Amino acid sequence: MITASFCIWLVIVLGWVAMRYPAMRRARKQKTKVDNRTPLDISLLILCFLGLFVVPLLWRLDVLGYLGDRGQPLVLIVAGLVTGIAFLWLFRRSHKDLGRNWSVSLEIREDHRLVTGGVYAHVRHPMYASFFLWGLMQLLLIPNWIAGLAGLVSVSLLYIVRQAREEAMMHETFGQEYVHYCARTKRLVPGVY
Repeated sequence: MITASFCIWLVIVLGWVAMRYPAMRRARKQKTKVDNRTPLDISLLILCFLGLFVVPLLWRLDVLGYLGDRGQPLVLIVAGLVTGIAFLWLFRRSHKDLGRNWSVSLEIREDHRLVTGGVYAHVRHPMYASFFLWGLMQLLLIPNWIAGLAGLVSVSLLYIVRQAREEAMMHETFGQEYVHYCARTKRLVPGVY
């Protein structure tokens, strides 16, 4: 039986797909000036796909059996729904603010500019922050420890590996402008971290 919490998760994920698709199409048309992708980056993106999509679907298809299943009180479903809405809002806002500067991997576009307005006025990595919200939403909505935590674990690994390299690339591209931007913003949570 498909649970209400899984249906909420699925609708939010499909909402994400609907938002990401136009950005992907637009990004393919942009010329790349600097490409710092590595096989590790591609592997981590595949890991995120597995953790955020495939593992929850495998759980729903009963591939995991009952391994890691847990209870699902209403408060977790409500918290998951609220977190999912926050995720979609922050994700959409991050894409709008980045515009043509967005890339799924470590790339600098031709005519790339440093975005410091909108949500980027408060945090340097709101797109990563939105994915952490996705992982938290998944943990709250998927009543299985393995499938629930798979998203947070994969996003955390991606962030840990890529964040320093991404900031180094931005510093190399934008110099002191980026240094000043870093001095007035936090990485993921405004005023905290």
